Amino acid sequence: MKLALKEAQKAATLDEVPVGAVIVKDGKVIARAHNKKEAKLCATRHAEIEAIEKATKKVQNWWLEDCDLYVTLEPCAMCAGALINSRLRAVYFGAYDPKAGCCGSLYNLPVDTRFNHRLTVEGGIMRDECAQILTDYFKRKRK
Repeated sequence: MKLALKEAQKAATLDEVPVGAVIVKDGKVIARAHNKKEAKLCATRHAEIEAIEKATKKVQNWWLEDCDLYVTLEPCAMCAGALINSRLRAVYFGAYDPKAGCCGSLYNLPVDTRFNHRLTVEGGIMRDECAQILTDYFKRKRK
């Protein structure tokens, strides 16, 4: 999660919402990314999507079944769907998102048995640190 936080810090310096993500396979980082919605002028460029794209290129396969995602903020519906579709093994996130989170807060899509794939979900990892970077960013934006 510390590496995901470093990615979130990079995003903040670029005036992006500070969310960072890292994908790990066999104990090694194969992808790291942060939000790029502003840079790419595209609502779909969340850190998770960016990381998934990098990981699939690295392993040369869209199936990421032996990979785990670490992300600083609970994934939204779009990203939770991408986690399911890319067959990730697990998602570990920091701060909960009571307004948009779909890995436990509003919904828990990755464990819904109606989908063809389910992931392990664990939230609250380094929760305070992950929440603080978001709080600090939005305080600066409001000034």
